[in-house]
Amino acid sequence: MADLTAPTTADQPVFDVLGRSNARRERELALADGLRLVQWCNQGGRMDYQRPGHHTLSVYLQGGHDTHLIETPRETGHPGCHCILPAEHESRWNVAGPLRFVHLYLSSAAWADRVVRLLDAEPRAVTLEQRIFGEDATLARWAQAVAARAWADPTERLRIDSLSQAALDHLVLQAARPRQRERAERSAGGLSSAARRRVLAFVDAHLDSAELSLPRLAAEAALSEFHFARMFRVSMGCSVHDWVAARRLDRARALLRTTALPLADIAAACGYAHASHLSRQVKAATGATPGQWRRAAC
Repeated sequence: MADLTAPTTADQPVFDVLGRSNARRERELALADGLRLVQWCNQGGRMDYQRPGHHTLSVYLQGGHDTHLIETPRETGHPGCHCILPAEHESRWNVAGPLRFVHLYLSSAAWADRVVRLLDAEPRAVTLEQRIFGEDATLARWAQAVAARAWADPTERLRIDSLSQAALDHLVLQAARPRQRERAERSAGGLSSAARRRVLAFVDAHLDSAELSLPRLAAEAALSEFHFARMFRVSMGCSVHDWVAARRLDRARALLRTTALPLADIAAACGYAHASHLSRQVKAATGATPGQWRRAAC
């Protein structure tokens, strides 16, 4: 959050804006479901965010007493406070360092997935709203817990992942009474609630099956392939392919944690071609091998 060497443009990720400033990236970790955790240190300066295209949860670890939005200089931060910066938000900051903080970055698709799983709700109806210097003991404890762990240790990485997934669940539940629920539910262009439930239930019931194709899912929703693909993206915030890939990975991680099945059997149960395909997908998404997932669950 310091002075930039070039002007900030719209739709630039928060991570990239910070990377072009004097802020220093201390640690970084790729987590499951496309989440990204970064610990930053900043000595101060000016920072502007303009529609970054992803959601950011920021929790201060140290400093922040003189950090504020340009428009509200009397409202400042402190250790333990948090900021929520939605994908479409815009904000201008003056930062007084030293300031240390953790950022959890998540996509609109990751948010939609959690809304459906926790609330069985239309993702557009549960919005993540901007919050500056909020107070939440759960989020403060999460930040301190992940900051205290050894990010380079594979077992610790899985514990950090579990803590961060729980923090995301907390955010979704906190947003369960959104101001924009009625407007989103009335808006046209997405799947109906009944069609959404049928399609998502079919996906979960057929992750191991060749029936899991765009034509079959479109038929489940009683729509043409073209209209189904478009309406699915409007409702869920991601493509059908991305949703299916995320659900397969979720099932694989669950089976690795809770069963002693061979990797080949887990791969087959989740729709992967073979055990090595499963291993590549788990490692790419989480930074840990299937074996590391299993050892961490013991």
